[in-house]
Amino acid sequence: MTKFSVKIANRTALLASLLWAGLGTLNMVPTAHAAESRAMSPVVVELFTSQGCSSCPPADAYMNDLSQREDVLALSLPVDYWDYLGWKDTLASPAHTNRQRAYQKALGTRNVYTPQMVINGQAHAVGSRRPLVEEAIAEQRTSRTTPPSMHFDKQGDILELKVGASALPHDQKHATLWLVRYNKETPVTIERGENRGKAITYVNVVREMMPIGMWTGKAVTIDIPIDSLMAQGYDGCAAILQADGQGPILAAAELNLSDL
Repeated sequence: MTKFSVKIANRTALLASLLWAGLGTLNMVPTAHAAESRAMSPVVVELFTSQGCSSCPPADAYMNDLSQREDVLALSLPVDYWDYLGWKDTLASPAHTNRQRAYQKALGTRNVYTPQMVINGQAHAVGSRRPLVEEAIAEQRTSRTTPPSMHFDKQGDILELKVGASALPHDQKHATLWLVRYNKETPVTIERGENRGKAITYVNVVREMMPIGMWTGKAVTIDIPIDSLMAQGYDGCAAILQADGQGPILAAAELNLSDL
């Protein structure tokens, strides 16, 4: 199959093109440099937060520290269920609330809460409790099985997302490839509620998370048109490989869009 040369202007077309590209470039390659892959794949930390949550600012500040680390992919996902107070979080998305509720089921928690950090889809902690989060990150970094290799590669006007061959966890048949686009820094002066008057800079705020393919243990390359990737103006991009059913995150890769 030839690579894409048609410019795609909208999200629906982009998703369709990515899925088609992934199907057309599926192939088998041997797994290599397993230890290097394990070291390079960052631990994904997702913070479910809200402007209406009085205990969230310390967790939001902690996210700034986590975002500076090479061994962590830190993502902020503002939720919308605090909007019942009568005013809307300017960054919140119902998709983030749905993702957190899916984690509630997968992790067996009693309810959803903020600030909650989910670490690699396998552990959670109150986002302001740094020692607990650091312990969970360290455990994920040292105890997880060797992840498949995963990285972005620029080829002309095409961005290739490559995932290597590897064994799936014993209870999984496939995993979903998520393309995540986010804003690296979003300053907000909160105008209402208990955080009124506080100026908070939210980091790596997820604006779009879309499935772009399925991984079954075989190597796969998915072609992403760069002009479509840049169209929305987001300055952060990453890919996450997550076992289906909102399961464990098997691998992740971050992309510096300024290098494109």
